Amino acid sequence: MSIVKLSGLQALISEISQTHNLPRTSVEEALREALFKGYERFRRSKLGEKAHSMLPPEYFDNFRVELDLEEEGFRVLALKMVTDSVEDPDHQIALAEVQEFNEEVQLGNEVLVDVTPEQKDFGRMAAMQTKQVLQQKLKEQQRAIIQAEFTELEGTVLSAKVLRFEGQSVIMTVQSAYGRPEVEAELPRGEQLSSDNYRANATFKVYLKRVKEGVHRGAQLIVSRADAGLVVYLFANEVPEIEEGIIRIVAISREANPSKPDITARTKIAVDTLERDVDPVGACIGARGSRIQAVVNELKGEKIDVIRWSPDPATYIANALSPAKIDIVELIDPDEKQSLVVVPDNHFSLAIGKDGQNVRLAARLTGWKIDIKKKSDYLNEEAE
Repeated sequence: MSIVKLSGLQALISEISQTHNLPRTSVEEALREALFKGYERFRRSKLGEKAHSMLPPEYFDNFRVELDLEEEGFRVLALKMVTDSVEDPDHQIALAEVQEFNEEVQLGNEVLVDVTPEQKDFGRMAAMQTKQVLQQKLKEQQRAIIQAEFTELEGTVLSAKVLRFEGQSVIMTVQSAYGRPEVEAELPRGEQLSSDNYRANATFKVYLKRVKEGVHRGAQLIVSRADAGLVVYLFANEVPEIEEGIIRIVAISREANPSKPDITARTKIAVDTLERDVDPVGACIGARGSRIQAVVNELKGEKIDVIRWSPDPATYIANALSPAKIDIVELIDPDEKQSLVVVPDNHFSLAIGKDGQNVRLAARLTGWKIDIKKKSDYLNEEAE
């Protein structure tokens, strides 16, 4: 069989494998695809401009490229139909020609034919096409491997290092497994924390929100510092009872980037347990506040309220409005989840929170609409 020599093929594959941190099989597959595109370019040039423009997309589906690593080269094979007369030499072969080496072949059979071009005929343009396609295929292989590895990690937390800045986004690197180099991740403006200092080489824990599919420019991973999932992970990391399933996080609401600069980022998290002798709130706070302080430090001073979940909506709403003292909770319309909460006059501002932040987070946490009234106003209305 014919062969187009590729001097140093074994060494080339090894070098590309090491440089791009790809398995040899992935490099070989990319090289086969690139050589196939190079051959297609070569064959189209032989057919002429008019025929080239009229070829259907599937015209070369019966062709394939085989690498020969021992002889360091490649061959092109085509599956052709055996016919009496040949009208399409790329897809047909004459019966008489085949019978010279296979007497048992019959009309209508398909045979694999060596159509490898001469070394001198596989010209410069075809070689350039092969090189361009190879670079593209190697990138696709790398993206596919990243996709396979990190898709399984969506919704988890990774350690990331600041690499550079692109527009308002921070480009970070996260460590890849299997000995491959670090992978770039984008931290968009809306996923950043205003309290963070994103200086070069600074490290942060980030929440992996999404792995981009297909071919895209830029980082393939989208990470977040503002997602509530980051807080859940940090608590699970600090509180062994959560990892052990003794304590569960029932709900969380987070305002990582308040609309006004003078308002502090804040999170409310509802926890529960089925163990009578376990205090879920106390366990999350830790001795002398050690556990919750570790979470607050990672989030650069974000305020965190840990409250006890309750199956009773009134109790749950009262707990969610912590640290405000609550006198009365009325479930005005359970179907529409509307409630009225009465607080001491001197706790009204605390219950509402700065710019309404406390009641807004409590409403998101519980899923109830919360209307807050001062006790004096409530009593006056009742008297009327």
